[in-house]
Amino acid sequence: MLDRDGPIPVYKQIAEMIRERITTGDITPGEAMPSEAELESEYGIARTTARRVARELREQGLVYTVQGEGTFVGEPDVPRAPRKTPRYQRIAEEVAERIRRGDFPPNRAIPSEKALMAQYGVAKATVRNAVAHLREQGWVFTVSHRGTYVSAKEKWPDTTHNP
Repeated sequence: MLDRDGPIPVYKQIAEMIRERITTGDITPGEAMPSEAELESEYGIARTTARRVARELREQGLVYTVQGEGTFVGEPDVPRAPRKTPRYQRIAEEVAERIRRGDFPPNRAIPSEKALMAQYGVAKATVRNAVAHLREQGWVFTVSHRGTYVSAKEKWPDTTHNP
């Protein structure tokens, strides 16, 4: 239970709870600790507080962070637990599927960074990686100071798999 009015800062209390989960083996080396969005939701804290939790654990040498992928238990040379697909790629795949379905037609904007951050509960860097991934594949193009738009259908990647 968090003591929001006591002398110990909330981020230190949460960091201690996660440290205990690491110590007891609830979260093992190479496994991701809860994301900023998960910490926000679980503990009712602000994103900046969630970042301070991760920083506190990094300073204690318990975790390390990989931008766009998350914060993991252990040292950076500890192999990470297998994850299905990085979060940004899953977001990109969902947006690409919505483009294929026609939810976002060619030459129309996809949701803004802010909207995608809110929808998926992720950091701006994760959304930017997802949009960059979509751009690399040809799904979208970005116009400076205007937004990111769906590419013409002929520029979309070939999604048929010919063996």
